[in-house]
Amino acid sequence: MLKTLAALAILAGSVLATPLFAAEPENTLVLTLKDGDVTIALRPDLAPKHVEQIKKLVRDGSYDNVAFHRVIDGFMAQTGDVKFGNMEKDYNPGATGTGGSDLPDLPAEFSNEKFERGVVGMARSQNPDSANSQFFIMFAPAPSLNGAYTIIGNVEDGMDRVDNIEKGSSAQNGAVANPDRIVKARIASDN
Repeated sequence: MLKTLAALAILAGSVLATPLFAAEPENTLVLTLKDGDVTIALRPDLAPKHVEQIKKLVRDGSYDNVAFHRVIDGFMAQTGDVKFGNMEKDYNPGATGTGGSDLPDLPAEFSNEKFERGVVGMARSQNPDSANSQFFIMFAPAPSLNGAYTIIGNVEDGMDRVDNIEKGSSAQNGAVANPDRIVKARIASDN
């Protein structure tokens, strides 16, 4: 009986660890990082305009070599400044985090989904309708973000690789002196 209960507990744990939402290849973002790939299920059901813009930027190659410029241990890793964050060209560490893309800012698409570990959200200024290209991946739950930032996806695989991203200085609000980067970003259906 105890062996059966233990087996059920293990099975329940693995079921609960499975993502609640899995995307088809057209809505699967793959980020290649220094340690390997991170697979993200994009959520057009929650944020269709944001997901469309992310996919356009990915397909344009805009996220390749872009720094994880703000990484706060126990909170999140932020990237996606395609204007100032490309570490292969025009990298500007002082301005990285203030830029976006040549595409327009997007109106907020808030949802009732929760910011939990592995959730991917859009970065923005104080204006809720200012998200553009920057996004962040949660290391841990952050209830203060719920309903205030647009959720665009969740990590399906590779969260251990996200955990290995170089952390920033807490004294500098997570600014990273020697940042890691997105080596390459792609949509899974484009292989």
